[in-house]
Amino acid sequence: MTGVEGRRVLVLNGPNLGRLGSREPDVYGATTFADLVSECEKAGAELGLQVEVRQTDDEAELVGWLHEAADGKTPVVLNPAAFTHYSYALRDACAQRTAPLIEIHISNPAAREEFRHTSVVAAVATGTIAGFGLDSYRLALRALTTLPPSPDGR
Repeated sequence: MTGVEGRRVLVLNGPNLGRLGSREPDVYGATTFADLVSECEKAGAELGLQVEVRQTDDEAELVGWLHEAADGKTPVVLNPAAFTHYSYALRDACAQRTAPLIEIHISNPAAREEFRHTSVVAAVATGTIAGFGLDSYRLALRALTTLPPSPDGR
């Protein structure tokens, strides 16, 4: 592994993800947000990453966390949730990244309603993983271990 192993990684989650387990279980499953946190921490530990999972329904708070990550050169796994489709503030915060940023989704937005088909974040992310349930988070954490620690390859 040549990526960010041993480094702190922020796993950031946008609106309504704190309601996993009760929110649209036919789309998101029965896994709770607490389960998600536990799974991310476990997967991170197995990969040698120090994972910190956060969730907010507040766009400004999420933007602030992305600024924190950029300032600290901290890799990010980001599930922007509904902000994916319209938050240019979030997109601009992601564009300031100084370490890999992987956009993830539990469901596959391209297989859902038309308004979910466009991501304003994707163009400024290192990559996107979608449609694999909680495995989307695990796949993103694994991908971080193979990427250069910063966008310019250093």
